[in-house]
Amino acid sequence: MRRPFVISCVIVSLAFAAHARTRPHYGGTLRIETAGDPWQLPDGIARQLVLDTLTTIGDTGSAQPSLAAQWQSQNDSHRWQFSLRPNVHFQDGTPLTAEAVVSSLSEACAHPDPNHAAAPCPWRTVRPVGDTVVFVSDASLPDLPEMLAQERFTIARQDATGATIGTGPFRVTGFANGALTLVANDDCWAGRPFIDSIELRPHRAVRDQALDLSVGRADIVEVPPDQLREAEQQHLNVLQSRPIDLLALSIAPTGPFAGRAMRQAAALAVDRAALYNVIFQKQGEVTASLLPQWVSGDSFLFPTDRDLDRARALRGGATPPPFTLAVESTSPSMQLAAERLALTLHEAGFTVQTASSPHTPAALTLRLIPLEAATPRAVLDEMALRFGQNSTVTGTDATAVWQAEQAILSSDTIVPLLWLPRAWAFGERVRDLRLSAVGQPMWADASLEGPR
Repeated sequence: MRRPFVISCVIVSLAFAAHARTRPHYGGTLRIETAGDPWQLPDGIARQLVLDTLTTIGDTGSAQPSLAAQWQSQNDSHRWQFSLRPNVHFQDGTPLTAEAVVSSLSEACAHPDPNHAAAPCPWRTVRPVGDTVVFVSDASLPDLPEMLAQERFTIARQDATGATIGTGPFRVTGFANGALTLVANDDCWAGRPFIDSIELRPHRAVRDQALDLSVGRADIVEVPPDQLREAEQQHLNVLQSRPIDLLALSIAPTGPFAGRAMRQAAALAVDRAALYNVIFQKQGEVTASLLPQWVSGDSFLFPTDRDLDRARALRGGATPPPFTLAVESTSPSMQLAAERLALTLHEAGFTVQTASSPHTPAALTLRLIPLEAATPRAVLDEMALRFGQNSTVTGTDATAVWQAEQAILSSDTIVPLLWLPRAWAFGERVRDLRLSAVGQPMWADASLEGPR
């Protein structure tokens, strides 16, 4: 069932530490290949290269300045005021203003990306006040600075040609022969990136990416979690994140799962160990928590064992009608995971059919939710928004977070399964590529090997 990460020739692995010792220099074209859409939320690489957010997540997991230089809260975090960094310009030379930021955020809230399953924006109003942006919310938003680092809150505008531009380290110059070309933004507020240009090829099958890396047609390619072990066995240079993607099952509290007992039965029937061992080749961590262990330190307290006898007992001998299991992603490993889930649910007496389209209405949906925060409360708030629920954290200590997570999971409409890492394989000429605290490649810091 597993698809090999095929390489047609041997690549000599260079130690990453040796890469780091090479002094970075300017120049060159970095060739990146990806399976996804470069502009699609979440994790659109072009968005990360072209657009900035008001804040970013620092190495400690807390919000750090980006387009906003500083911020302060008032009225028990119901009101926030963010001061913009001075002398920042969009890539067409237009100054960044508070009005432009408000327009961009309002557009994101009014027209969310249909492929990005997230709740509406958490604030009630956002408005410009001089060179500051003021947010007002009905509920307390102590984690708003961390929320504003999420990719869906990138700041963008349309230039005279209607193209999307930002303030980031690269700007788009065209799309031809299946590749999106981006060039360095010489006037970027954060400094010019080392690389002159990036050639980004989207919608590339993982097998094709691997082959292109092996023959030198690509510098950086994706490695799915289920192929990480094989990539490492082939001595590829692999950059791997901590577990930052939550694989979870969403259960619609209607139809065959209107009763809580049936939802509990489905949750107890899933076989996390089979997914972890067979489909994802023991990468990441088995979980029943909305927070990874490296963030909370206590995700191991949530029971993950399968209990098929209790699942059958909760079903009560009733024969529920057939239902559909949909998958939000079209990746092969996600499809295999859905098929495995359908098999384990069948063992508990459920009749499951996997959907042929991710947009098919379904009683169950297998989702992969990326992490965009790195502190317990911020992660829980983020996950609650992603699943369309309200977070009820009433304090900042571990007990308050634990109680809020228990409350969110108590409805049995969310079944966390695995936390999975992300990984990239890179060629020997790539230098200084590293990951942020939430596992995003820091493209602007990378450089290419110079002439020897």
